[in-house]
Amino acid sequence: MRAPRSLQGRLALAVGLAVTVLWIAAAGATLRELRHEMDEVFDSALRDAAHRLLPLAVRAHEGRHRDDDLHDGRRVRHARDWSERIRQFDGEVEDLSYVVRDRNGTVLLISDDADPEDFPAFRKKGFRRTATHRLYYDRARDEDVTIAVAEPLSHRTEVAREIAANLALPLVVVIPLSLLAIVIAVGTSLRPVRALRQSLAERGARNLSPLGEGALPTELRPIVGSINDLLTRLRAAFEAERSFAANAAHELRTPVAGAIAQAQRLRAETTDSAAAARASEIEATLKRLNSLSEKLMQLARAEGARLTAAEPSDLRPVLEIVAGDLERLGRAGRIALSLPEGPVLSDLDPDAFGILCRNLIENALKHGRGTVDVTLDARGVLSVANGGDPVPAADLARLTARFARSNGGAEGAGLGLAIVRTIAERSSGRIELVSPRPGRSDGFEARFTLPGSR
Repeated sequence: MRAPRSLQGRLALAVGLAVTVLWIAAAGATLRELRHEMDEVFDSALRDAAHRLLPLAVRAHEGRHRDDDLHDGRRVRHARDWSERIRQFDGEVEDLSYVVRDRNGTVLLISDDADPEDFPAFRKKGFRRTATHRLYYDRARDEDVTIAVAEPLSHRTEVAREIAANLALPLVVVIPLSLLAIVIAVGTSLRPVRALRQSLAERGARNLSPLGEGALPTELRPIVGSINDLLTRLRAAFEAERSFAANAAHELRTPVAGAIAQAQRLRAETTDSAAAARASEIEATLKRLNSLSEKLMQLARAEGARLTAAEPSDLRPVLEIVAGDLERLGRAGRIALSLPEGPVLSDLDPDAFGILCRNLIENALKHGRGTVDVTLDARGVLSVANGGDPVPAADLARLTARFARSNGGAEGAGLGLAIVRTIAERSSGRIELVSPRPGRSDGFEARFTLPGSR
């Protein structure tokens, strides 16, 4: 049997087993003590019965010797009197049997249900035990008469069994109630642990804020303190990484722009066709570097900035602006924009939504063919779809990784969908990539569900 994996289950099982064992041990010790006390009571009853019966037997024995001196009427009354007294004794001690013998071992008096074979010969005064009976022996002062009073051991066993049953019956009720109380008590005591676990489970991958220590027990505070120290170090490391990427990308923009201008001037001034072609290649490379630095800045912002606003806003104008900018940059006629008539409210930061829209649309324009269908519906679902060859399922799973491309020869830094995934994760949105497009055998579609949409 395996131990429960949960701490609550292990504690409840351990305490429950301990309490059950203690209850059973206490019941066993109580039964043993009661059995000892019961034997003392029964032995006392045997001794008292012998002490009460022995004088009656002695007088009856002496009366027989004097009967010869009595006339018939007095002899009859005497015998009747002692017989009546003995019958009364028999009624009072119905669980006991006895035998009275003289000095020679002759039976003088025996109870109705007694078997002389159950009564060994008198040896000495006191208690004796056989295989079937517990006996007490006594002797009259003149040592002419002895008595043996016996009690069947089965009677004591039966009484002990009844006592054990009466002890076990409460345990049948008490032990399950104790186990239930233990489960409830352990569950209540571990409520802060479950609350801490729930708090950690509900955190996003990018949430590195400290954990609260308000109502935590003293046993959990060192753990929470260590977790907060770890989160602080991780947050500092991530901040340093984001800061370096953002600063490096920002510092690259000016020299890259200058280098692009120099390459363009060189191409315009040279008359050598080979040099002009080389200048064009340099210009294209520098433009890719400039695009990469811009993507790195967007990624740093997506990872570092707060992506939710205090108040929800209508995001339709943001999508219109982004689509219009891309149309003016030479993509005219390739973007088909569809917006609902009513506002689409969401608490996603408008700047973050603009970065997300730009990357999705640029990705569709760069890697797809034909018209790019951009749709934002009233439910807060943004859909960007394009034509082209379907993307294999194995490639879909890794497209949101950094520097991943579905086609090794395609242009781009491989950061667009990684930026989209980062914004989705940190804003509690949901991104879904589908290929081929629903209802078609080709194409690609990216669907983003706005967080807190209304």
